[in-house]
Amino acid sequence: MPQSGETAHRRATLYDVARLAGVSHQTVSQVVKSGPHVRPETRHRVEAAIAQLGYTPNLAARTLATARSHRIGALFFDRYDEVGPTRTMQAAVDYARDHGYVVDVVGVDPHDPSSLGAALELVAQAGVAGVIVFAPTAEVIDAVRALSLAVSVPVIVESEVVSGPEPGTGPTRALGLRLATEYLAELGHERFFHVAGPHTWLPARERTAQYRAVIEERSLRSVGEYEGDWSARSGYLAGLDLPLDSGLTAVVVSNDQMALGVLKALHIRGVRVPEQLSVIGYDDVAESAYFEPALTTISNDFEGQGRLAMDALLQTIDPARPHSELFQRDPVLVVRDSTAPPPV
Repeated sequence: MPQSGETAHRRATLYDVARLAGVSHQTVSQVVKSGPHVRPETRHRVEAAIAQLGYTPNLAARTLATARSHRIGALFFDRYDEVGPTRTMQAAVDYARDHGYVVDVVGVDPHDPSSLGAALELVAQAGVAGVIVFAPTAEVIDAVRALSLAVSVPVIVESEVVSGPEPGTGPTRALGLRLATEYLAELGHERFFHVAGPHTWLPARERTAQYRAVIEERSLRSVGEYEGDWSARSGYLAGLDLPLDSGLTAVVVSNDQMALGVLKALHIRGVRVPEQLSVIGYDDVAESAYFEPALTTISNDFEGQGRLAMDALLQTIDPARPHSELFQRDPVLVVRDSTAPPPV
């Protein structure tokens, strides 16, 4: 990145940015803090100078000046290889960084309440401004609410404030698996099978509820459900267990990794997809377009969910910060080769 000769061999300062942009250092500070009282043309000039000089705010200096920490603790449940939560967390971390915060991510076993409490206490005592918890299960949410922290900081579970100045709720969860099931129904399928995620996970419960609602509303028939654990292996086992003699023509799977396992099992069983059986997944992972056949799936805005969650925490930390225009887009159906009308 190009820099002026004066700052090429040292870290650029706020005053360097002000000099290059032809504004006061107070104006640069307002732009860095996303202050609302800066004219657009001035803001653009300052942002261009920041980019040219490679300027980054000194978080330690900001903390001393404002008596406010710019570190955030994030608890992430990394025992499962699930793509969606990872994308959500990464988007939240990136959003925090873009707004001048550093995020310390701590991995926690969701089945060990003692590790949850210890991790939450640890990050709270480390001088963080707040804590965000990416919680897959109702048990985790209940455990966070039951904890009594020695240090008072706002704690947000995804987008819901569970401790802090005042409670609040996050965005309504999008009905992605409803979209998947309705699409198959529109193709003419009437007999379905559902490969669900682990029932202890809230997203898995929600997706199963959406599937069942469409089956009931449209007077369709579900010939069975299988509880997987998000892994391709569990999808493979579900595929081996599918009751092919039941007239089944469509399989609705709660994530793409399990759908991959289903496709493998059907191949071994000599079932042609989609000529004999349609399969649809959820998540739209990068590899799903390269499955054999390419997987029809639901693209969900995990990144938007992560940004909303972090924005909710930052707003709780600093209620005076400008209101954001963030939103989480609706799920999108991605039609590929694994679905077709049922065989005649």
